[in-house]
Order: sequence, then C-alpha cells, then structure tokens
Amino acid sequence: MSDTAPSPVLAADGTPLKARLARAMFRRKLDAFLLVSPLLIFLAVFFISPIGWFLAKGFHDDLFATEMPNTTAALADWDGSTEPTEAQYAALVQDLVETRKKKTIGKVATRVNRELSGARSLFTSSARRAARLEAPFKDSLVAVKKKWADIEVWQAMKAASRTFTVGYYANALDRKQLADGSIVMQPEQRRIHVKLFLRTLEISLQVTVYCLLLGYPIAYLLATLPNRTSNLLMILVLLPFWTSILVRTTAWIAMLQSQGVLNDLFVFFGVAADEARFSMIYNKLGTLIAMTHILLPFMVLPLYSVMKGIPPSYVRAAKSLGATNWTAFWRVYAPQTVPGIGAGAILVFIVAIGYYITPALVGGQDGQMISNFIDFHMRRSLNWNLAAALGTVLLGVVLILYWVYDRIVGIDNMKLG
Repeated sequence: MSDTAPSPVLAADGTPLKARLARAMFRRKLDAFLLVSPLLIFLAVFFISPIGWFLAKGFHDDLFATEMPNTTAALADWDGSTEPTEAQYAALVQDLVETRKKKTIGKVATRVNRELSGARSLFTSSARRAARLEAPFKDSLVAVKKKWADIEVWQAMKAASRTFTVGYYANALDRKQLADGSIVMQPEQRRIHVKLFLRTLEISLQVTVYCLLLGYPIAYLLATLPNRTSNLLMILVLLPFWTSILVRTTAWIAMLQSQGVLNDLFVFFGVAADEARFSMIYNKLGTLIAMTHILLPFMVLPLYSVMKGIPPSYVRAAKSLGATNWTAFWRVYAPQTVPGIGAGAILVFIVAIGYYITPALVGGQDGQMISNFIDFHMRRSLNWNLAAALGTVLLGVVLILYWVYDRIVGIDNMKLG
C-alpha cells in the first residue's frame, strides 16, 4: 500500500476543483441574495420593523415616566396601599407645573385616565393652579380637588408610571393590573374584549363553513364540466373577486336593508308582510352573508385547482367495480379533495379573523369584530398600546390555531394546486 496521499483533482487552470466549485457556489448564492435583497430590505423596513415596533407598544409605555419624572421617582418605592407622603405631593405639584409649561398635561391626564376614569379633568384643572400652590402641598392640592386625597388616584399614577407593563395585555383579556402588580378581573360591565375575541372566532368559523358548503359544489362543477362551460363559470367566480370590497359591501347594504331588493322580493312573493320585513343588515347576519360572499373565491380556487388534478378514471374504476355514485364520490373522490379543503379553509379563516371593512359597514352592534375595536383604539381613542396588545393577542390566537391545524390535519396536506 502506498503512503502518499492522493493528489487533489485540479481544474483547467491548476486550482483544486473542490475549491473552485466552492467559489462558484458562493458566487451563485451571492448573486441570488443580491437579486432578492431589494425585496428583503423592503420587507424589513416597511413590514417587519413596523410590526415589531407596534407589538412593542403593547408592553412599553414611557409617557408618564418621561413627562412626570419626579412623581415617577417618588412612587417607585411606594407600596400602593399606604397614604401618600408630603414628598410625593411635592413631586406631583412640581411635575404639574412643568407639564403645564410644556403643554403636555393633556397627554399625561389621558394616560392616567386609562387607569382611572375621570382622572383627566382632575389633572388638567389642577395643573392650571399648580404654579400658585404652596407647601404643605398635600393640603394645597386637596383644597383644589378633594379627589387628590383618594388613594385610587395615586394607585392609578403608580400603574401609569411603569415603563414596561403587562397592564395593556391584561386589559386586552378583560383584566386589570393593580398598583401592587397583581392582576384582577375587570368589573362585569367592562369585560368586552374576550367576548369580541370569541365572537370573531365564531364569525370566522361560520364563514369558513358556509364558504366550504357553497364553494365545494361550485369547484366540483368547474372541474368536471367541459372547458368552455367551466371557463364561463370561472369568469363568474372571478368577476366579483376583481371588484372592490367596498363596492361589494355597499351592494349588500342595498340588497339586505329593510327597503332593499331582497325584502321587496319577500314582500312581493308573500314570504314577509310589508310591515314586518326581515332585519338582515347591521347585525351579525349581515356580516355573515357579506363576508361569505366576499371570501367565497378564496375557497373555490384552491378546491378547483386540486379537483382539476384528480383523474376521472379513478371514479370510473370505482363504478366499474360496483360502487354507487355516492360511494364512488365519498370513498374515492372526496378524500382526494382534502388538501384543497384544508387550503381553502385556512385561507378563508385567517383572512376572516382579521376582517375589518365589511363588519364595520354592515355589522352593526352585534356584528362587530375585534379588528373594529383595534381600529377604534388606533384612530379615535388613540390608545395605541391597547390596540397593540389586542393585535398581539389576535396574532397569538391565529398562531395557536395554525399550530393545532398542523397537528391535526398537517400543513403538508394543504395544497393550492
């Protein structure tokens, strides 16, 4: 046996072939990375970063600590149950004077008002007289507003002074974080978010089921009819898909309202009396009807693409072996459409769970979904922190359901064609 090591294979220019292949693979990977780098930069800057920043707002709020630094420092070691000291009152007066000068007292008052209703007017009215107050500041502040002697106000400031807090997530789940850090249930009349989450899941699930019941026979016809007829039907399916969601939703308003097309037909055919027309809009029924129609193509297209790939010979073979039409469909054809059902169901459900425009226009009081409340806190109450917490909880619910779907059905069984 020879002791000399085998000489490496060389390329035409004399360099080792292995090293040259490695350099070639690196250049190919670099070219591929440079090719997609504009998209990666775009996603990082305009998609991932805003989402990350928004999610961070759910547990980070430094407004009170920034604008009221003396009060925040004075409340740092306060246990939240004993009577506030004169030093704490003095720090509060000093911060009220400063925020009044900087014209930020409104933001501070709004922040505390989220913890204790009615605190906004207490802060703004007291700040106007804070510069004229003299020691002892406890007596001076209580003389201005007796509510300053209420320990609940100080507990609210203690809760607002936390830069990192789980209070917004607790609020998103109908709970409240107290000054000592403990979390308790909200009063019965303020527990609305969990009901909204459950209603959102219920509506999304119902819409998914209705889309499957309506979309399956449509996709079956598209896949089995001759091409000329199926292409015409496909245009009818896609035509609403190409129309604006706003236009389709407003069309349903015209169709479903009490003086709308459907109620007029019901009255004409004697299904309903003119004075007892059906209420089909501005409630959950209107949301279900409009969302089912709008999301139906998301179910039909995956089902059609899967059904189109099923060879008709399978069903013919089953029938030739003695199976009835129903047995051939249920035992041979339907199992092969499961990947399309899974793809359509998860598409419709995930799109429905974050739907906004349609519930806002036709949902009314009991057809609103959690996305409408997120919009309310983003645009009207300007409570972005609570909106971020609600959005994060919704994202967590979707991820959990996706995980459950993967465990039960298997994401590998989902096919779009």
